[in-house]
Amino acid sequence: MSVKSCEKLEKSKIVLTIQVSAEEFEAAINKAYLKMRGKINVAGFRPGKAPRKMIERMYGVEVFYEEAVNIVLPDAYEGAVKEQELDVVGYPEVELVECSKDGVTFKATVAVYPEVTLGQYKGLEAPKAEVKVMAADVNARLKEMAERNSRLVSVDRAVKKGDTATIDFEGFDNGVAFDGGKGENFDLEIGSGSFVPGFEDQLIGMKAGEEKDIDITFPENYTPELAGKPVVFDVKVNEVKAKEVPAMDDEFAKDVSEFDTLKDLKADLKKKITAERKEAAQRAFEDVLMQKVADGITCEIPDELVELQTQRMLDNFKQQMAAQGIPFEQYLQMTGSTEDEFKSQAKGPALQQVKLDLAVAAIVKAENIDATDEDVEAEIKNVAEKYSMDVDTVKKFLPADQVKEQVIREKVIKLVADSAVATAPEEPKTEEEPKQEEEK
Repeated sequence: MSVKSCEKLEKSKIVLTIQVSAEEFEAAINKAYLKMRGKINVAGFRPGKAPRKMIERMYGVEVFYEEAVNIVLPDAYEGAVKEQELDVVGYPEVELVECSKDGVTFKATVAVYPEVTLGQYKGLEAPKAEVKVMAADVNARLKEMAERNSRLVSVDRAVKKGDTATIDFEGFDNGVAFDGGKGENFDLEIGSGSFVPGFEDQLIGMKAGEEKDIDITFPENYTPELAGKPVVFDVKVNEVKAKEVPAMDDEFAKDVSEFDTLKDLKADLKKKITAERKEAAQRAFEDVLMQKVADGITCEIPDELVELQTQRMLDNFKQQMAAQGIPFEQYLQMTGSTEDEFKSQAKGPALQQVKLDLAVAAIVKAENIDATDEDVEAEIKNVAEKYSMDVDTVKKFLPADQVKEQVIREKVIKLVADSAVATAPEEPKTEEEPKQEEEK
């Protein structure tokens, strides 16, 4: 194999003209013969036993050429890419130029990773939010904790919104019970939206022991058998339960945390909320900076890179849907869209991600950034501690090269952020709100 020429085209594409020698092609023809001879019938010979020369006399010398080309092309192409030290993207478009006993010449057009010229990536400016934690923020977090530790208690009164009603129910379509429309001692939180619209509201005001017929019209997008149909539910309330939220005092602090007083719990919550918001503000700051870096590069991005990233985003989304128990086809039906429409909408974000990846790679090269084995081990340990896993388990799920890539990326982001200038965010134009007390 020899490379006759390597021509650069627009949008980071190149054309390789590759020549395969007569000797290499002859070896490929012989492989093709050995592979195909069992399928070629020649009078006087058992299947697979006819000599190559006999077959070529009967069917022409070119009988094995097509298969021989298929055999020789991949290795010749890979050899040419390696010889020219090309970082290719995707698969090549191949054009056969010449094929004879004297050898094969073909052209391979393929996209390559583009040459990137970096813009400014040090000393950039970006807004960064000032972190303040108000008393209301801490109280809101306390309220969430209290809600999680609430319990349901039986009450002797009519159903209110927010209560849980234990009900028996059965649905009828023109007097005939329908499948899936019956339940006994079912706990329904009023206002949760768990049932068909209108059902829960009609339970408000009922007491334990009361029965009632509830008229409901199913939505048009419901199951085909019931979509748009008016039905009647026979409902009986067996019990009314209200949520009892614990008082937020020292006893509450002891029950839900390692602290003995509500004051200490509040102080810990303030510390945690502050840390969370600082991390979020830093990430938002870094995201803006890295977007500026990505927008500042100059290069010809091949369409193939964007297509690959678009497909990657689609595959990731399919996995997320599957993890939630929703097949992608079902998601498309629910949203009334197609896979092609999804990919079309993903093209913009995919292009931005490609630009960001190219910018990061260019900074890595310019700054000679790398990650040591110690860096990788430290990151794996951090992940293990964060998710309460042992290190060996993390290593099974996170390959070392993937962790190394992430460590290098974080080093790039840190380099950009450490040299950047944080500015005050623009205040949104809204009506004046009452000032809140900052948590002391």
